[in-house]
Amino acid sequence: MTTATSANSSATKRICVDMDEVIADAVAEHLLRYNRDHGEALTKQDLHGKFLWDVVSVERHGILEGYLRSEDFFEVLEVMPESQRVLDRLQASYEVFIATAAMEVPTSFHPKYRWLARNFPFIPASHIVFCGDKSILHADFLIDDNPRQLRRFRGEGILFEAPHNVAVTGFRRVRDWLDVEKLFLA
Repeated sequence: MTTATSANSSATKRICVDMDEVIADAVAEHLLRYNRDHGEALTKQDLHGKFLWDVVSVERHGILEGYLRSEDFFEVLEVMPESQRVLDRLQASYEVFIATAAMEVPTSFHPKYRWLARNFPFIPASHIVFCGDKSILHADFLIDDNPRQLRRFRGEGILFEAPHNVAVTGFRRVRDWLDVEKLFLA
């Protein structure tokens, strides 16, 4: 298994980075819209070990899906703290790609692209990958919050901590972008 510490070999190592819940806080926006529209006060702590779909009643799942498909959802996401600074630094030593499973919400292509261009202008468009199954990626590392994407990935999968994956084991885990910085740039 490749490790981050071996990054100084002759070939430049490649890191793929997920978007939602890794560099973009989609859960916070989902909670904001849901709580606003339903007079509730769900928090990320309420999702401990669960997806939002697990704590919201089944009859409201269509509403959750509607939020994702709205034109502005992916345009207004907050940037994860330190992600811009650390990704900019990573580019000096690694080949960095953003790889987002946009096929799960096909209407998200343009909003996600605009969000990335606005918030990560130093990532070239040629290094943005819209896909479904990330096992097709050819990279040394994949930083993702979704263990499903990491299981079939051929390089080293690094689990980015999110409320839904707190109980997941079997992958190297990072809590935030400061952990990513320590792992790859220390």
